[in-house]
Amino acid sequence: MPISGLGPHGETAQSPDRLRISAEEAERARQGKFRVAVVLHTTKSDWAKQHLVGIAKTLGDHGAAIIEVVDCNFDVATQNASFERLIQSKPDAIISLPVGNNVMADTYRKASKAGIKLILLDNVPTGLLPGKDYVSLVSADNFGLGQIGAELLSPHVAQGGEVGILTYRKDFYATNEREIAFRRWTETKRPDIIVRQGEFDEPSHAGETLNRLLELHPTMSGIFAVWDEAAISAMETMRTNGTNLPMTTIDLGEDAAQALAQGTIMKGVGSQRPYDQGVAAARATLLSLIDRQPPPWLALPGLAVSRENIIESYQVIWHMPPPARLVKAVLG
Repeated sequence: MPISGLGPHGETAQSPDRLRISAEEAERARQGKFRVAVVLHTTKSDWAKQHLVGIAKTLGDHGAAIIEVVDCNFDVATQNASFERLIQSKPDAIISLPVGNNVMADTYRKASKAGIKLILLDNVPTGLLPGKDYVSLVSADNFGLGQIGAELLSPHVAQGGEVGILTYRKDFYATNEREIAFRRWTETKRPDIIVRQGEFDEPSHAGETLNRLLELHPTMSGIFAVWDEAAISAMETMRTNGTNLPMTTIDLGEDAAQALAQGTIMKGVGSQRPYDQGVAAARATLLSLIDRQPPPWLALPGLAVSRENIIESYQVIWHMPPPARLVKAVLG
């Protein structure tokens, strides 16, 4: 699939297929014995776990060691303190997903000026430039994912229906792109739909956000959550209060996959390919450490997942067979 969106500086996406490492370059990387740290917004989500597997395997195959993995728990202060400490230990590179745009910019820039290669996932702090302050941004096509979420929800929303977007309160490039794309697709393809918005500050609070949204707009007939952890929180709330609104979300985590296989509330998922994105981030890291400059924005297309194609989609995304309970939910 083509990439629908543009990078944070208007860049055209480049395919991770461009990150080929020759036998000679692989040997140079192994001789470098590079030390890499990984600093994430969270390590608890299925998305993060798959990313880490892709990163660890690719770096390990090329003789590079992950010296530390930091879970910031969506907290800017924790991420800032982790970077300050890592700058002192001077790893060769840091792969990181920034949790704050304005607040984290100076800290990331400080790491880069200390000679540490920075490879960013999904988000770029305000004012940082590729090739100067960081090596590359590696992400999904988040704009395309938002379009997928809208398209998969549309058949389940009646003419003139109201749809709620559960979105992230913080200024975050990936979720901003998903929300913008969802709205644009709806305005163009389903102008009859009225879109309502509710914001959560962390995914576990999305259920509370949904309750507030339903109090204000009790006739809503569909929900789009900007990522799967928030969607699961909202689904738990719906089960508690007896609501059954069709929902779509982003990312095929285990819980979202099972909910989609059951086919009651979850109607579709626009999925990233987190393992493959982790591989791409690791390759970009290795190439930068042997003085090859990767493209400024590397993006992988999203995958539209429905109950009809979930078994094969799970295999593509997770790189393993689907669990028996998922297969049973689909096939009986």
